[in-house]
Amino acid sequence: MKPTTKRKAWLNWALFFGTMIIVFLLGLLASSITQRKAESEYVYKPRVNLSEYEPRNELWGENFPREYQTYLKTGDTSFRSKYNGNAFIDELEEDPRMVVLWAGYAFSKDYSQSRGHYFAITDIRTSLRTGAPKGPDDGPQPNTCWNCKSPDVPRLMEKSGPAGFYKGKWASKGAQIVNYIGCADCHDPKTMDLRITRPALIEAFKSMGKDISKATNQEMRSLVCAQCHVEYYFDKHRQDAPDVSYLTFPWQKGMTADAALLYYDSVKHVDFPHQLSKAQILKAQHPDYEIYLTGIHAERGVACADCHMPYVKEGGQKFTSHRIVSPLANIENTCQVCHRESEEQLRENVYERQGKVMEIRDKAETELVSAHVEAKSAWDAGATDKEMEAPLKNIRNAQWFWDYAVASHGASFHSPLEVARLLGNAISETQNARLQIARILAKHGTTSEIPYPDIATKAKAQEFVGLKMEELNKEKEGFIKTVLPRWDEEAKARESKWGQIED
Repeated sequence: MKPTTKRKAWLNWALFFGTMIIVFLLGLLASSITQRKAESEYVYKPRVNLSEYEPRNELWGENFPREYQTYLKTGDTSFRSKYNGNAFIDELEEDPRMVVLWAGYAFSKDYSQSRGHYFAITDIRTSLRTGAPKGPDDGPQPNTCWNCKSPDVPRLMEKSGPAGFYKGKWASKGAQIVNYIGCADCHDPKTMDLRITRPALIEAFKSMGKDISKATNQEMRSLVCAQCHVEYYFDKHRQDAPDVSYLTFPWQKGMTADAALLYYDSVKHVDFPHQLSKAQILKAQHPDYEIYLTGIHAERGVACADCHMPYVKEGGQKFTSHRIVSPLANIENTCQVCHRESEEQLRENVYERQGKVMEIRDKAETELVSAHVEAKSAWDAGATDKEMEAPLKNIRNAQWFWDYAVASHGASFHSPLEVARLLGNAISETQNARLQIARILAKHGTTSEIPYPDIATKAKAQEFVGLKMEELNKEKEGFIKTVLPRWDEEAKARESKWGQIED
C-alpha cells in the first residue's frame, strides 16, 4: 500500500472517532439544556397556605426551600473580615473609648458587633441594654425596641396599630415576639412581591412629600432593608400618641447627617445628658441606608440586595440567596459580577478604604474623650452654664457626626468620602470645644494639662465612668435563667393551642 493510502486510512478513522465524540458531547449538551429548561419552567406549587402575617419562617420554608436553606446560613457566624464580619465581637472591648463617649447611656454597658438576622431575638433578649426587667411593666426600654427584630411585629401591629404596639414596656411582649427576622418582614405571602411592613418608613417618606408606593422594584430591593437599617428616634411628644415612644425617622429636613442634626435641634431632641461633660448628646442608631445613598453604588443604581443577597443558580433555577452577609464572604457572586479585578485585589481595595477611615475615626474618638473629660474638669473648677453653653454645643455636634459615621454598618465602604467628611467635622467641632474649654479652665485658675484617662480596656473604661458591671451582669444572668424560659414556654403553649402564634 502506498504511504498516501495509509495516511488517508488513518485520517478517516480519526475523523470517524472525532465525529463520534462530538456527537456524544452534543447529546450531553442537548440533554443538559432540556433538563435545565424543564427546571426553569417548573412552577413550584405551595405546600402550605400562608396567612397575611405568618411569622414562622419554617412554614415559609416549606414553600420556598432554596431561599429558606440559604437564609438559615445567617446563623453561621464564622465569617470575619479585617474590620468586622458577622462574628460576635465585643465592640467596647475592641474600642474602650466608646464607653466614655456613651457615659450615662446604656450603650456604655454593652455594645456588640451585629450578627446575622438569625440572632435578632437572642441578642436583644440577652443584651445588657435591655436590662433585667422583673415584670411586664418593668425595664428601661419601650416596646418600640422590638420593631426591627421579628416578623411577629407586623402581625401584632395589624391588631393594635403602630401606636398601640409601641406603647408599654419591652418586657410586656417578650412571650409574643419569638420569631427572628424573616420572610414576612419583606414579602407578600401570596405573590412574594417585596412589601413594606413597617409604617415608620412610609411615614418618613410622607414627611418629605414622597409616596413610597411608587418605588420601582429595584428601589424596593433597598427599601425593604431601609425599614430597619436607618437612623431613628423615639418621639415622645406626639399629640396623637401620648405616652408612647413613637418610632420616627428624622428625615423631614433631608436624609443626611447634617439635615438630621438640624431636625433634632428644631424639635429639641436629646437622647441623654453626658455623665461627664453634661453635653446634650444625640445617639445615632445605624443610618446604613442614608449613608449608602451618598455612595457610588447607589449613584450607579446598585441595590442593597445586589451585594448582600446575590443571585445564585441551582440547576436551572435562579434565585436570590438569603444568606445576608458581607459581600466579601462571596466576592465571586457579588463584586465580580460588575468588577473584573481579582478577589485579592477587590478585597484589598475595600480594606484600604476602611483602614484610612478607621485612622480618622481613632483621632476623632481620642479628641472627643478629651473634650468630655476636660469639660468635667471645667464644671469642677466652677464654670457656669453660660460659659459652657457654646463648647457643649460643639461637643453635641461633634459626637453626632462621629456616631453617625461609626454606627452605620459598612459605612467606610458604602461611602468612604462621606464618612471621612463626617469624621472631619467631628474633629473640627471637638477642637473648637476644647479650645473654648481651655480658656474657661484658665479663667477659673486651671492652666495645667488635663490628663487623658487610663481606659486601655473596657473594664477600666467602665470603672472610670462609674459602672458597676458585676451587679449588672448578675442581674442579667438571673433574668436569662428565670424569665426567658418562661417566655418560651408561654410561646410554645400558645402556638400548640392555636396552630399559630396568637396574642
